[in-house]
Amino acid sequence: MSRTARIATTAGAFVAAGVAATVLNGRQRTQRRRRRGEDVAFGSVHTQRRTVMSSDGISLNVEVEEADAATPTVVFLHGWVETMDLWHYQRLALRGRVRMVFADLRSHGLSGRSSHRSSSIPHLADDLARVLDELVPEGPVVLVGHSMGGMTIMELAVIRPELFGDRVQGVVLVATSAGNLMRTSPGLRHLVPLLRVGAPVLTWGRRFNSYSVIRRWGLGPHAQERHVDMANEMLLEASTSVLTDFYPNFVGLDLTAGLDDLGRARTVVIAGTADQLTPVKHGRRLADAIPDAKLVVLEEVGHMIPFEDHEAVTTAIEDIVETLA
Repeated sequence: MSRTARIATTAGAFVAAGVAATVLNGRQRTQRRRRRGEDVAFGSVHTQRRTVMSSDGISLNVEVEEADAATPTVVFLHGWVETMDLWHYQRLALRGRVRMVFADLRSHGLSGRSSHRSSSIPHLADDLARVLDELVPEGPVVLVGHSMGGMTIMELAVIRPELFGDRVQGVVLVATSAGNLMRTSPGLRHLVPLLRVGAPVLTWGRRFNSYSVIRRWGLGPHAQERHVDMANEMLLEASTSVLTDFYPNFVGLDLTAGLDDLGRARTVVIAGTADQLTPVKHGRRLADAIPDAKLVVLEEVGHMIPFEDHEAVTTAIEDIVETLA
């Protein structure tokens, strides 16, 4: 066999194996979805879409859940490669009781796509300010952020410190960090080599046994299959460009400048001891750095806390809302 033929045969085998693995993974996802036994299907909890335009012209997908009575408005911000569906359980638990605003971050979910130059946490914080100005023009606000959503809230305290303690009266930071992630996050260190191989290979690799990868790095050792599967389904919706465009934010991350101002709002920090992306030490540091912050540590819970221990997140929100009502 000639060298050219050997290369062609090897390449063909590689592609065939990849196609077979992708098909098998798809079948397994379908089977797991059928086993979830959901009372309310994941991804189905929505209201009419609204659009808020960012200062640089990107359309932000936002939804509003009105309440039966006047309440503080709770604004939810998801994390990196997630969507507003992250808040599935909290949305169901608080629906009709609390006014809520859900936003897809730029380049995520149904929001417009940004370039890699405009995929920064300061851009996200400016987007949040626009959402508040347009959809929560008055009344007390509680901000809830997971991972990069929490970082967005911390950056808002840097660029708009006057909001905290005045308009923003409550904050819930879930599985997030103010900095120094690259040396302490096993998950991010594991991801770096994949980001370097290039988008086409990374795109294929994300769909190759993604369930096992997300279970290993995204959730705790005792996570329910349905919660791993929900995370897998949501994370696979994001394009690979979202991974590569937003990743540089974490390299030199330092959001400590706004923490004193953020502390003028009642703040709860929630962290899981099995979090491989934002390890629990980051939650402890945040709680120490934010004046009067309350720390909630969840044993053997991973990064996807809004799924894995959704009751704890809902309770933290309810406790703050009750004090402001």
